[in-house]
Amino acid sequence: MKQATTKTRDLGAVVPGRYWHVLTDGRVQCDVCPRYCKLHEGQRGLCFVRACQNAEIMLTTYGRSSGYCVDPIEKKPLNHYLPGTPVLSFGTAGCNLACKFCQNWDISKSREIDTLADEASPEKIARVARELGCRSVAYTYNDPVIFLEYAVDVAKACRERNIKSVAVTAGYVTEQAREEFFNHMDAANVDLKAFTEEFYFKVCGGHLQPVLDTLVYLKHETNVWFEITTLLIPGENDSDKELEDMTQWVVEHIGPDVPWHFTAFHPDWKMMNKSDTPAATLTRARRIALKNGVRYAYTGNVHDETGGSTYCHQCGERLIGRDWYVITAWNLTADGRCSRCATPLAGMFEASAGSWGARRLPVRLKDFAA
Repeated sequence: MKQATTKTRDLGAVVPGRYWHVLTDGRVQCDVCPRYCKLHEGQRGLCFVRACQNAEIMLTTYGRSSGYCVDPIEKKPLNHYLPGTPVLSFGTAGCNLACKFCQNWDISKSREIDTLADEASPEKIARVARELGCRSVAYTYNDPVIFLEYAVDVAKACRERNIKSVAVTAGYVTEQAREEFFNHMDAANVDLKAFTEEFYFKVCGGHLQPVLDTLVYLKHETNVWFEITTLLIPGENDSDKELEDMTQWVVEHIGPDVPWHFTAFHPDWKMMNKSDTPAATLTRARRIALKNGVRYAYTGNVHDETGGSTYCHQCGERLIGRDWYVITAWNLTADGRCSRCATPLAGMFEASAGSWGARRLPVRLKDFAA
C-alpha cells in the first residue's frame, strides 16, 4: 500500500491514491477494488476516476461532485438509522462495476469531467450539512469506494462536527482498502445484487465473493450499522431458489437483525428489454426472507405501507409506520424498544422520529459562504 500524505487538498485536485503497487513489468496495479486494474502510464481504471500518472495511482476527482441534495435517510435506504432525519447526499462520477441495469448510469458511467459541476472541500461539506440541519452525509449516486480518499476526508471533517457518515455501496472493495474506508463510516447500505456468480460476472462485470466478504466483515469486525438492498429483476435474480439460498446465507453468516430492502427494477441503460418488477415479486421475496429468519424485511420502489413499515419481531406490533418516506406511526420507547412488549429494535434510534418527511432539496454548495 502506498499512502498519500495528509494535507489540505485543492478543489478539483488530482491527488495520490492510497492503495496501489508497481508490477515487475512496470505497470501500476490499483488495489482499491477486486478488479485490480493494471495500468500503463496515462491509462485509467474501469472506474475512470483512478488513473496512472507519474508511475502511481491518482484520484482525479477529489473535491468535485455531480451534485448535492438533502434527502430523507429512508431513501438511502436506511430504515433503522435515525428515522425521519435529513441526510446531505452527494456523489462524484464513475463506478467500479458495470451493471447493465444501473439506475444512475449517467453518473456512474460518466466519462465527462463536466458531470462534476459542484466543488467543495471536506470541511465545507460538513459545515453545510450542519447549517442545513442534516444529521448525516451520504456518499451515494456512484460508489464511494472509488473516491475513497475524498470520502474519508469528508467523513473526518463530519466527525469533528458530530455529523454521521453513510456509505451507499456495492461492497466491491479489497480487504486492504475496506478497513480504512469503513473505519470512517457510521452506517452503510450494501447492494447484494444477486446470489450467483453468473449474475455478478455476466450482468455486473464483477464477482460475488468479495461482496459476501464485505458483509461478513461489516457484521463481525466493525460497529458500522448496515442494511442490505437487493434490486429484483424479473427472470434474472428473483427465483424462489435464489431468494431461499440468499436469505438463508445472510441469517447464517450475519444474523437475523440486518434489515433487508427488496426493491423494484425499472428498465434502464442496457436492460430496456426487461419489464418492471411486479409488486407481488417483492411481497414474495419479503415473505421468504421473514420465513427464513430475517426479522426486518422491506419492499421498496413501490407504494406498500405494509412492506415499508417496521414490526416487532417478538409480538408483531407496528413500531414504525411508513407511507413512502413519511413516518406515519412511532411506537418505540425512548430507548428504542417495542412499546408493547419492550423487545429492543435493532438499529440507531432517538427518543422520537425526525420530521423531514419525503422532501427532496437540491443544494448548490457554491451558494454557501466559503
